[in-house]
Amino acid sequence: MNKSKILSTLGLAMRAQKLISGEEFSIELIRKQRAYLVFLASDAGKSTTKRITDKARFYNVKLIHELTSAEISQAIGKRNRKVITITGKDFADLLESIINE
Repeated sequence: MNKSKILSTLGLAMRAQKLISGEEFSIELIRKQRAYLVFLASDAGKSTTKRITDKARFYNVKLIHELTSAEISQAIGKRNRKVITITGKDFADLLESIINE
């Protein structure tokens, strides 16, 4: 997994408005089946991790748990983000291909 490529692609997705950050927004998008890929910080709290993991598993959304909160926050230019959701299919496909390299 090429972290620097993933982080720069997350920044692009943010600028293209194909990314939503925040636990509640992410859960809402997962429920509405508008989430293509979810990133959960590896240092997120137990309750956040359980809620997001359960929702992603139930709605069959791929969950990435490899990045820290600091890495995610820096990539998208916002402070203290634990959960981000990719809402664009093209960006999700691109990120999955980078992850699987």
